[in-house]
Amino acid sequence: MDVSIGTIWEAVCRALPDAVAITEPGRELTYRAFDERASRLAAALESAGVRAGDTVACYLYNGAAYLETVFAAFKLGAVPANANYRYTGEELTELLADADAAALVFSGALADRVTHAAAHVRTLKTLVRAGHPPADGPPGPDVPELEAVLAAHAPREPRPRPGTDRLFMYTGGTTGKPKGVVWQLSDLLHSLTVPVFRPLGVAGLPTTLDEAVAVAVAAHHDRRAPTTMPVVPLMHATGLFNTMGALMVGGRAVTTRQGGLAPEHVWHTVAEQSVDTVIVAGNAVCRPLVDELVRAERAGAAHDLGSLRRLISSGTALDDRLKKALHERANVTVIDAIASSEGGPFAFAITSSASDLPARFHPVPATKVVGDGDRFVEPGSEETGILAYCGPMPLGYYKDTEKSARTFRTIDGVRYAVPGDLARIEADGAIRFLGRGSGVINTGGEKVHPQEVESVLLTHPEVTDCVVVGVPDETWGERVAAVVAVTPAATATGEELRDWVRRSLAGYKVPRSVVVTEALPRTPTGKLEIAWARRTAQEGDPAEE
Repeated sequence: MDVSIGTIWEAVCRALPDAVAITEPGRELTYRAFDERASRLAAALESAGVRAGDTVACYLYNGAAYLETVFAAFKLGAVPANANYRYTGEELTELLADADAAALVFSGALADRVTHAAAHVRTLKTLVRAGHPPADGPPGPDVPELEAVLAAHAPREPRPRPGTDRLFMYTGGTTGKPKGVVWQLSDLLHSLTVPVFRPLGVAGLPTTLDEAVAVAVAAHHDRRAPTTMPVVPLMHATGLFNTMGALMVGGRAVTTRQGGLAPEHVWHTVAEQSVDTVIVAGNAVCRPLVDELVRAERAGAAHDLGSLRRLISSGTALDDRLKKALHERANVTVIDAIASSEGGPFAFAITSSASDLPARFHPVPATKVVGDGDRFVEPGSEETGILAYCGPMPLGYYKDTEKSARTFRTIDGVRYAVPGDLARIEADGAIRFLGRGSGVINTGGEKVHPQEVESVLLTHPEVTDCVVVGVPDETWGERVAAVVAVTPAATATGEELRDWVRRSLAGYKVPRSVVVTEALPRTPTGKLEIAWARRTAQEGDPAEE
């Protein structure tokens, strides 16, 4: 099926015009309204000079405006690109300049950060503000508001687009210069076959547009189409791609109010909107949600989870304790994926009840573990290798052939995505995930994988989050250090946590210093600034063995 995802959306909108496509606080949009609003925005962008192949950046909180902007770009054959809403003005400018952005649609609450980009990004042809800036803050650049733009333009007539159209997924901005991963829409569509079409009983990707529409209509009428709520930001690949998939099969996207994570509001929305699929990104997003479930229960006002059927997580592995808490409170299947913006999913850990724990990751058929000399690692060998995936994948990084060649490699005549995730294969074929290769700590010649140490620390009953890093050491080159967040009433000391790790791991893997704190400053996508972690770890007093 050689069509753009936008062309599929247009066809689904025609087939299900009165079905609700998007629900956000205070408003619902039918598929007809979703299509019309995106068509009006596409007309506005086109009138401003945006053409097929141009980049349309989304600097937006979750909501209908984000999905409308993506749809408008698809209609033009333009390239939607995510911009992290935590970026400062200068960081936003850097990303927009790298993306050669022709248009920027931004949330009004972020208006003050757009001023720098508006003055410095020469490729920008138009800016659109979605919502009003805070009354007590800088107004930002003087640009038209989204509703006024839509009212001023008639809907653009639909024109089918091919699967060769593209989408940018920027990644890595919290640890270095952001990289624009270039997805061809036909490849992205194929990558969504398993998570989007398989749950509906469709074994493979529909071969024609008519078949795809038939799947969506049947799923909607049979009430099998998902009602999906991305708690993780839509700027995150997991949130956007799964939500796009829901709209391809006649489902509904539900968003919560803008701003930071509000767990009580999330669970109220799940109940009010009968959400069956919740999307998170690892412990950083899921733990506050579970904490709220526990708090509400203790207060005698447990949240209604009767509609919840699936919780999907990607980015970092979910703690088994969180999975157990969810299984004990809802008839939910937890789908935990090892994946990246560059490709995958490499492996899934799927649990349907507490009896399925501890969770184990099992690779998909397209996944291999590659060792030295581009050899495929054999199960049970105890050899550490790098995860590689030969399924549908991006074309590469935008304007960076060197990084593209390192990440997208040809092995034995087959192209693989190899982002750098370290792993071992157990004797039974399960994957043991060890984290990113760039984070490996070399202490006195011994290699320590932070993920392995973090996994042990997270089993301590008072530990809620942690990060393990290497910090400079005159004797060992690097020493293992940990920054650990604990529960409010915790009594665990750094020495106790070191002893906890020592019970499970070799001595050289035990953190030589542990800094105990209340919380780690993770982004909405679950990422942590490693520079902050190293600085914090170095400021702690090392407890030498």
